[in-house]
Amino acid sequence: MDLVVILLFCSALLCCLLLGWPVLYALLFGLVIFILYARVKGLSFREIFTLCIEGIKTVKNVLIIFVLIGILTALWRSAGTIATLVSYASGLINPSLLLLMTFLLNCLVSLLTGSSFATGATMGVVCGTIAGAMGANIVFVGGAVLSGVYFGDRCSPVSSSAVLVSELTKTSLYDNIKNMLRTALIPFLAACLIYWLLGRFSPSAGSVDLDVRAIFSAEFRIHWIALLPAGLIIILSLLRLGAKRAMLVSILASLPISLFLQQKALGETLLATVTGFHAADATVAAMLDGGGLVSMLRGGAIVMISSSYSRLLQKIGLLDGIRRLIEKFSARTTSYCATMTAALLTAVIACNQSLSIILTRLLCEDLSPGNGPRQALDIEDSAVVIAPLVPWSIAGAIPLASAGAPESSVLFACYLYLIPLWRLLLSFAEKQRSKHAGITP
Repeated sequence: MDLVVILLFCSALLCCLLLGWPVLYALLFGLVIFILYARVKGLSFREIFTLCIEGIKTVKNVLIIFVLIGILTALWRSAGTIATLVSYASGLINPSLLLLMTFLLNCLVSLLTGSSFATGATMGVVCGTIAGAMGANIVFVGGAVLSGVYFGDRCSPVSSSAVLVSELTKTSLYDNIKNMLRTALIPFLAACLIYWLLGRFSPSAGSVDLDVRAIFSAEFRIHWIALLPAGLIIILSLLRLGAKRAMLVSILASLPISLFLQQKALGETLLATVTGFHAADATVAAMLDGGGLVSMLRGGAIVMISSSYSRLLQKIGLLDGIRRLIEKFSARTTSYCATMTAALLTAVIACNQSLSIILTRLLCEDLSPGNGPRQALDIEDSAVVIAPLVPWSIAGAIPLASAGAPESSVLFACYLYLIPLWRLLLSFAEKQRSKHAGITP
């Protein structure tokens, strides 16, 4: 019976994928069948409701931060923060270093915004446009964009996925970031080398004069003061002030910049925090529109619905069989190898990053008992970076579409492959050292 319920849920996800329906429909369907199965197992509706509320409570801080991220991303647009950053950074791109700079600039923007989608819609668009004008290989460029946008999506202090992982594992966000930067160093340097070599030996038509600053100047005053909200995020994160407080400070700094530097009306600015920023200029709008509370509704709903039945699944033991298989596989290999395998399976089924993270956590939470930081790092180095590599997942499809790159670009998202491969190598090396030292891994 357990297998039938799981297959029904997977079938619902597959139907949504094939029909192009939102994955939320499948999640709601899953919630219904899980509730009905819990009743068959003997749980009362009162018990089921309590378990669902308990599940949602585990991610309440995530939902609060989702609200802050929605407001922050709208105000960064309205204050010209993103436009100024992209304008300054785009001038660094030249033909011989196109792929390397595409990767690095998208890394920078994603680290500041914490959003792969927002980065793809801004710096990804710029890099894709420049690449097209230069006659560069857009497949390579798309891979560099996808790698870069998930650099910050993985380890930015304002990343919703990083916050979600820290809340699920009950770990410190900043400690997790420190661990992620440590495991990212070699893959990052290797990705830089690969993109430099690809760019060095890839033919292009030559330089192009794309004045991004002139484009954004139609809507914004490009000034270094507009970078202040982003700078505050970095400084306050280094001071470990706390993600929510750092975001609030950045929000408060963005408001006067939007009102006085960019001359936006107060009503327009406040409305943008809810419905998102909307530029008057069509070219700017195509690159910069978005943000606001509305932009976080889908992600928040996915997290809330998924977490609502996380406790329910544990109570009725629906995933126990799969978890036992993963535990056996972990004993034969390593805990990270088992987590990576689970992440690959959930990414293929879930079609989005948030659900993949939650399902991976449910399946692998007993692999490193009592070691929350290890669990958090394993999930960050698997579910977070594997999800965008699945061609039918929105995690990769949306940033690539923004950059005008084909789905085949996932083959050249080098950084996203190097992270799990490097961690896999480290995990087996650690296991060997433990064996030689006579320690049970």
